[in-house]
Order: sequence, then C-alpha cells, then structure tokens
Amino acid sequence: MKRRTLLASAAALSLAAGAAFAQDVPKIGFVYVGPVNDGGWSQHHHESAMKMKEHFGDAIELIEQESVPEGADAERVLTQMALSGADLIFTTSFGYMDPTINVAAKFPDVKFEHATGYKTAENVSVYSARFYEGRAITGYLAGAMTETNKIGYIASFPIPEVIRGINSSYIHAKQANPDVEIAVVWISTWFDPAKEADATQALLDQGADVVLAHTDSTAPLAVLEKAGAYGFGQAADMAEYKPEPRLSSIIDDWAPYYIERVQAVIDGSWESVNTWDGIGAGMVGIGEFTGPIPDDVVATVTQMKEDIAAGDYHPFTGPLNKQDGSAWLAEGEVADDGTLAGMDFYVEGVTGSIPN
Repeated sequence: MKRRTLLASAAALSLAAGAAFAQDVPKIGFVYVGPVNDGGWSQHHHESAMKMKEHFGDAIELIEQESVPEGADAERVLTQMALSGADLIFTTSFGYMDPTINVAAKFPDVKFEHATGYKTAENVSVYSARFYEGRAITGYLAGAMTETNKIGYIASFPIPEVIRGINSSYIHAKQANPDVEIAVVWISTWFDPAKEADATQALLDQGADVVLAHTDSTAPLAVLEKAGAYGFGQAADMAEYKPEPRLSSIIDDWAPYYIERVQAVIDGSWESVNTWDGIGAGMVGIGEFTGPIPDDVVATVTQMKEDIAAGDYHPFTGPLNKQDGSAWLAEGEVADDGTLAGMDFYVEGVTGSIPN
C-alpha cells in the first residue's frame, strides 16, 4: 500500500508539473479572413506564422482559424480564442479592427496585434506594410507595358490602404507613359475567385491589357494568362504564373515581425506599438522581374526600389493634385503619414468615384 501511495503521489506530481509547464507556454493565435491556401494574403500570413512557430519550436503553442468573415463572426472567434487561454492574438484583416478592440476590452490580460488598422489600446497594437511603395514599382511596370494605354485595377474595399494603392499605381504608370488611363472595379471582398475573375474580364473588355489587383487569389492571373495580358502577384510571389502574365509581385514578409512580437511576450516586454514598415525594412518585397520587360524599364524600377529602400524617393512626392484639380502637394513636397493613413481621395487623372 505504501509503495502504491508513493507511486500515485509521484504520478500526481508529474501531472501537476506537466500542467504547470503547459500553462507556462505562451499560446499564440492567428485569425485569417481567407483560406490558408488562397495563394496570397492569408496564405502568406499563415506561412509567416509557421516560420515563427519553427523559430520558437515547443516554446510556444500555435492556434489558427481560417476563413473568418469580418464582423460578428470575427468577434465570436476572437472571444473563443481568448477564453481558450490565448496570450497573444494576431488579427490579420482590416475588417477585424472593431471586433479586435471590442474583445480586447473584455480580456485586458490578452494581447492583440491587428494588421492594417489604426485603433489601438493598452493591449492592442497595430501593424501594416507600406504596400504603396511596391505599387509604385508595379504601377510603373504597368504603364510601361500597356499597348492600349489602358490599365485596370481590381479594388476590394474603399479603405485608405486600397486607395493609396490605386493612387500610387496610377502616379507611377503615368511616369512611364503619360497617355495611360486607369479603370477601377470595386468588388467589396478580399477573397472571391469568381468575382476576381469576372472583374478581370470586365477590365479586359474595357480595353485594359495590364491589370493590377488588390485582392487575395490568383484568379486574375489565370484570366490574364488566357487573354495574353499582364498582371502581378499580390501579397505573394504567385510564381506559378512566371514568366508571364505575372511580370513581378508585391510580397509581404510578416515573419520577422511575428518573431519579434512573440519574443516580447515571452520576455514580458510587450507593449502597444504602431508599426508601418516598407521596402527598406524588408516588410515589402518585390518579386523577380520576368516576361518581356525591356532592359531600360527593369533598370528604372530596380533603381526606384533601391531609392525607396534608402529613403531617397517617396512615391507620393509633389507636384500632385487631387482628383478635382485642387492642389495637394507642391513641387518636391512629400505626403505626411497622417494624410496617407487616412487617404480618402483619388489623385488627378483617376476617373470614377470612391464608394461610400
């Protein structure tokens, strides 16, 4: 009996020690707006999360939830993650902003990191990439490669991030080709391959022969491949469409940020921050230039990338007017981050209106 009692006590101690160890391992959550195999935005966040997990190994526990719609569903999922013991939750889509803030208020001991938003709290950080820097490069390529002088843009939602992308693309397409025109189709979704394909075809039908997309799937490139037109990878390299129709790509690299922020949780040094990095910091990458791009164009965009990375060139540098012709930036004047963060207007030359 005494031996059995000792064995039972040892087993109980072992279980208690294991439970204590499990409690000491930070639980890190990720919520994605699309499937983790969407080929773009959500897949790249997922792959960055996996790199982070590989970095820390068993020192953390990773939980993920994919295809979570923005809105009430997001709030429900975040609440469940917090109740499950998550220590840090990354919410990786703009429409998760208010759900993140709401749930964070109910769980002050849980830390949250929201991608592409602007609302913060004591336990909520925000992080984003200066995608408009990459769109300066792909925009220039679009202007240089169009033969019809018409380029298209598939836009998701009318938020500043997307509006910045349209403006930056057009400004630099115009630098390459003063005769270029841009048509924008808004589809009110981040990930819907059928809608993305239909929007691409609609732009082709309007005469565009180069299409840029601010959505998450590879559907636009599939349509462009059949049409013999050109496009770009978005959020991921989308290398399966090299050497054309994909001429280059904007690649998001979130892994270093995820590693840094999880380490801060482990160290006990985490605090609310607002991070907005671009090409120079490595958060925005530019994919290989492929297809029939002339050598002088490759040289120009390569230099542009280097100048942006070094801080010698800013994509929003005057003279620039707003769509209605009113002055915005004087010669040599650079847009401030506050204006860019809240951008709600087109620059001069972009036609159409921004949806409410």
